[in-house]
Amino acid sequence: MTYSHLDPAMQNRLAWNAGKNVGTKRPLTQKQIWAIRFFLDREERLRDRALFDLAIDSKLRGCDLVKLKIGDLVAGTDFRTRAMVIQQKTGRPVQFEITADARGSLATWLQRRRGSAEDYVFPSRLDQSSPMSTRQYARLVDEWVTAIGLRREDYGTHSMRRTKAAMIYRATGNLRAVQILLGHTKIENTVRYLGVDVEDALILAERTEI
Repeated sequence: MTYSHLDPAMQNRLAWNAGKNVGTKRPLTQKQIWAIRFFLDREERLRDRALFDLAIDSKLRGCDLVKLKIGDLVAGTDFRTRAMVIQQKTGRPVQFEITADARGSLATWLQRRRGSAEDYVFPSRLDQSSPMSTRQYARLVDEWVTAIGLRREDYGTHSMRRTKAAMIYRATGNLRAVQILLGHTKIENTVRYLGVDVEDALILAERTEI
């Protein structure tokens, strides 16, 4: 829906994105990842440390991350090394790995959180039977990045989703692998998501000797 610039009601109306950085959010670097982990450990924020580690590993959108249930990550008494979820946005399944760091922080959190396989890993503060909201997750990400001196305008929940994917792409140049890991239906979406440009392509070409 659009509005006429002649409409008096629109004369002093600010654009919805006025003063905001609505571009692609930056991925975190390895140094920044460890800085956030150090901050969360120092503050003894067990839930946040588990949420942060799982966000980096899973590369899930916030809406899918917060709805993970204990049974998605745990089989019997052991943590899965790989898990699968159905994406809310696409309705398609996507798999992700759960590394040792994430399994460790999740084990510590779930020992305190307790619960059954049908319970959410990260429940709402107001209703334990509901998941944490995506808005609360976004607020936590803001806290994490500002705690280590980063501008919250440059980072967001998509930074968590992009971080490991960007590292994998830089290390391998394999867009198809990153597409699968992110659960994108089209590789063009992955190209846009990672911000791949001509410079990236030339750097990869220069590394390849024939």
